[in-house]
Parts: sequence; C-alpha cells; structure tokens
Amino acid sequence: MDAVTTDHLIRDEAGLDALYGEIPPGAIAKEVDHIHPHYRAMIEASPFMVLGTSGPEGLDCTPRGDPVGSFVQVVDAHTLLIPDRRGNNRVDSLRNIVRDPRVALLFLIPGVGETVRVNGRAVISVDPALLARFEHRGTLPKAVIVVTAERVYFQCPKALVRSELWNPEKHISRKALPSTGTMLADITAGKVGGVEYDKAYPERLRTTLY
Repeated sequence: MDAVTTDHLIRDEAGLDALYGEIPPGAIAKEVDHIHPHYRAMIEASPFMVLGTSGPEGLDCTPRGDPVGSFVQVVDAHTLLIPDRRGNNRVDSLRNIVRDPRVALLFLIPGVGETVRVNGRAVISVDPALLARFEHRGTLPKAVIVVTAERVYFQCPKALVRSELWNPEKHISRKALPSTGTMLADITAGKVGGVEYDKAYPERLRTTLY
C-alpha cells in the first residue's frame, strides 16, 4: 500500500454512489431470483466457469470446466448441479462450502462477450444417482455440488471486449511465461525438481484428467 495515499480512498457506499452515479435501469432489471430460460441456455452452452466460495481462512476462486454436455446441469429454475472432477485434492472450495454455503458462479462461453453470474447456496452430495449423471470417459466425479440459485443475471461484454479475450491474435504462447516446473522449483527453493516436473507433466495430465 506504499503507493496508495489514504486520503484518496473511498471507504463507504456514499462515496461510491457519488463517484459512479445512478445504476442504469437495465442493470437492475436483468437480475432475477431464478434461472430464466435464456440464462439456462447460456449456462448449458458454457464449458467453463469460475466458482467463488468463502471460509474462515478467507476467499477462494477456482476454475471448473468440462465439455458442453458433461458439465453443469440445470435441474430446474432454482437448481444447478456441478460435477467435482479430479484435482489436486486441496478441495479448498469444498472445505469452504461445508462451512459457509454461499457461492458465486461466473460462466464464460467461448466467443461470446456476455457472461452469466449466479449467486446462491451450495451443498455437496455423493448420491450415486447424481454422480451417474456425470459419467465421462468411464469415470464418475468424486462429488456433485448442488447449487440453489438466489440471484441470476448476465454481465455485459465490456470486460471481454476490452481484454480481447477471445481474439486469437492476442493469445499468448505458453512458452513466453515460466513453466509450472520452473515456478515450483523457485517457490520451493529447489525442493521440487523443475525439469523433471515439466517432463512428467504432460503424461500426468493425460492420465489424471478424469
């Protein structure tokens, strides 16, 4: 915070309202307390979402993704099912959910500027019938996150337009950034062998994807 002067901080909602002004009517009208059919269509077209949770240690935000058709299912106007696939077993999001059920979801659709936001509450189920709904490549998810939607709305495309997220000419080569092995080796002061990690990673990814 050394570069931030405290006399220029906004510390209350009155300051925000004075800075940004009135909320456009459409920004309010688009929010509903259920999954409208239009929002359902967008959710079901999305292969990628970001899951936000909160727990005693703080906040967590994690990416989730699957092919369309194997990903999030809309059961009804208030219920979403999210498969919990294999990961690194930190289960930060799941730990948060069992202690604080509030969740926030952000759905992205490749090539589409608008996103869909869902706020609600979640539980974690291992019901065999729910797990079976998400069989993929002969495997089942470990669990299913059941979300009860409370606030649903679309986000305008300004952020994606400004960032040119879907513009292939703006894509960055992975080689332009540190490899995962390099990052681990440096962060752990050499306790993890970076070269060995990078060499083994493609096969490890292939065999642990599902």
